[in-house]
Amino acid sequence: QVQLQESGPGLVKPSQTVSLTCTVSGGSIGRDAYAWSWIRQPPGKGLEWMGVINADGTTYYSPSLKSRTSISWDTSKNQFSLQLTSVTPEDTAVYYCAGANSPYPETWFSRRAYTYWGQGTQVTVSS
Repeated sequence: QVQLQESGPGLVKPSQTVSLTCTVSGGSIGRDAYAWSWIRQPPGKGLEWMGVINADGTTYYSPSLKSRTSISWDTSKNQFSLQLTSVTPEDTAVYYCAGANSPYPETWFSRRAYTYWGQGTQVTVSS
């Protein structure tokens, strides 16, 4: 069974860069999903899709975060990563990684595409 685990710093200062890693176990990052995403949920708000990396390594980003977001993967380690630059307190959220079993790119920014989810990791931006 495919399992995902997020890791990264829990507390960062404003203007810094947050780097998070999602480790995929029980399966292959190159085989067991059509796409892998980073999603966040700020306190009291809904899920926000940040970006996607698909099975051939192509990335897609939310327009609102595109200038600050980078997603990459390391297939040898079965991991994919998120970098979010120039963070502010508004970036405080629980950050999730997820894997999509939908082959349709138009679904990758919605919950219905996703079968595999990590448990989430809290990132707080504060000085």
